[in-house]
Amino acid sequence: MKKQTKKDLLKTSIKHIDIKKHNSLKLLEDMGKMSFTARDLSRAGDIYNMMLKDKKCSIILCLAGSLFSAGLKDIVVDMIKNNMIDAIVSTGANIVDQDFFEALGFKHYKGDQYGSDDQHLRKLAIDRIYDTYIDEDELRICDDTIMDIADSLPKKAYSSQEFIWEMGKFLDKNPKKNKNKNSIVYQAYKHHLPIFVPAFSDCSAGFGLVAHQYKNPKKHVAIDSVKDFLDLTKIKIKAGETGLFMIGGGVPKNFAQDVVVSAEILGKDVAMHKYAIQITVADDRDGALSGSTLKEACSWGKVDTTFEQMVYAEATLAMPLIASYGYHKKAWKTRKKNEYVKFLKTK
Repeated sequence: MKKQTKKDLLKTSIKHIDIKKHNSLKLLEDMGKMSFTARDLSRAGDIYNMMLKDKKCSIILCLAGSLFSAGLKDIVVDMIKNNMIDAIVSTGANIVDQDFFEALGFKHYKGDQYGSDDQHLRKLAIDRIYDTYIDEDELRICDDTIMDIADSLPKKAYSSQEFIWEMGKFLDKNPKKNKNKNSIVYQAYKHHLPIFVPAFSDCSAGFGLVAHQYKNPKKHVAIDSVKDFLDLTKIKIKAGETGLFMIGGGVPKNFAQDVVVSAEILGKDVAMHKYAIQITVADDRDGALSGSTLKEACSWGKVDTTFEQMVYAEATLAMPLIASYGYHKKAWKTRKKNEYVKFLKTK
């Protein structure tokens, strides 16, 4: 049988779901009358709407897992545009390999998790994420672009938030390279919303920065993850009341939760995160972070247990329903715009 070519395999692109077109209000309300995960999902929607209605609450969106390659990117874009979140803490792959990658004009493609010949994919320079394909050659262009941005900057240490702001600035100042303005990096730059990636080197940014530092061994750009932690702590201190909307777990979950303890160490009297919801498929029985419950986080002084909800579901199913519920409830229309990037630049 003749092997498929790269063109054959990279044919049908992933389409991002639009929560503006899909109203989940009635569905989640009716699911609240059911049992098990349906009721959990409905309560998570209610808690997210509480965050949006609470005039004192700043909302931190935490992102882990391969989300934007799967079609969830435009949800976060709409959250930024409509003032439904105030900060993002994410893995690097979502922000660089997937969002910034698509801003440069590249796409993710529908693949086959069962029939794929991964050795053949490797020969064609096609990377696979479960049932999704990515052109490795295009990813290398993304890596090189990160290197070019680093090469252009004054040689010093930057927080990941500051470097991602420079990525947004790059897209803004180079319209010919900014081929998809429905980009989280670009829209966060335009709306002064901070994006933190605590493990910034663990993605295409890492490859680009390795190349940059290899070429410039004595004076180069470096990433200061402690400054990220301090800056998010400053946001927590200023905000007072906070809510967490967490997709997956990992570093973003712990990083965002830990700012309460960090603020206390600085001598500040801050409240635990008032609201928290987490969508996860991880189990809590192995003691790992991703599956640890929000009630467990209360024992560490991080999350209050009055308005918390774990939703054991896969993100591509649960996130659109909760985000759509928050969007169509329209509480975001009366929220104050915090623009925390402006605040961080003054501190």
